[in-house]
Amino acid sequence: MESLLSRITLNPEVCHGKPTVRNMRYPVEMVLDLLSSGMTFQEILEDYPAMEEEDIRACLAYASRITRVKAMHKVVA
Repeated sequence: MESLLSRITLNPEVCHGKPTVRNMRYPVEMVLDLLSSGMTFQEILEDYPAMEEEDIRACLAYASRITRVKAMHKVVA
């Protein structure tokens, strides 16, 4: 998983510092949105030829990693 996660970069000069794929202008959230809309890996790769299958897997691994929390607390405003 660590080799996949190394594909995700944080750079304040790219996409306002959002996590992106290999320092390109492909934010992780965009890739996740495409997957959640029903696009297949192959469709994404056809639409974004600079991406590789491992990049998509890296986005999924990143999302999995950031959802691992010890506890969630409801904030009341």
